[in-house]
Amino acid sequence: MWETRGVTIAQAAALYGLAPSTLRWWESQRVLPEPPRVGGRRVYTETELRRIGLAYLCCVVGAMPLDQASVVTEGSRSRHWHSTVRRHAGLVEEKIKQLRSAHEYLLHLLLCPDEDIVADCPYLDDELVKRTPRGLVGTPNLVAAARSARRKRDEKRPRRDENAGAAAGRCAVCASPFTQPARGRRRTYCSRACQQRRYRQRRGLPHS
Repeated sequence: MWETRGVTIAQAAALYGLAPSTLRWWESQRVLPEPPRVGGRRVYTETELRRIGLAYLCCVVGAMPLDQASVVTEGSRSRHWHSTVRRHAGLVEEKIKQLRSAHEYLLHLLLCPDEDIVADCPYLDDELVKRTPRGLVGTPNLVAAARSARRKRDEKRPRRDENAGAAAGRCAVCASPFTQPARGRRRTYCSRACQQRRYRQRRGLPHS
């Protein structure tokens, strides 16, 4: 009977080129509600398939974080819904500008007559100032700029008190508290899973 009313999770996932585990993950993160079940098995109707499509557009195409995508796929066009969409649209617009800039320079490289771009291109220094963080350092040559950039970075880095013991921190993904190590590199994520989640969000990859 359920075949006439909907499709299985495998079929629903295949429609969008996803793994079934991705749909389960989206359900666990409230991007998707759990669909009705028939005989203990998930059944995806036309409405559920449309909602999966919206989730795909947000998470995969739009590279939207899951907590924001869950607001959008809920479907209630509240003030929070509008602000969430508008904020991420602004981020996408900025990314488009960056990609257009990259495209413009790649086309320039194709037309550059110099055989050795690094050694001979008269425009490379200007491009580095215009398109890379090197432009934030106003020194005339790259060696001096690199020394200045490192100096500024060291000045901004807070001094660590080795006697203070481990400091508390919060995960950049799930905001869970964790303990910073007394020595070595400071942690950003509470677990490898959260680190992978942020990586996949930034790359616009499906979450599985």
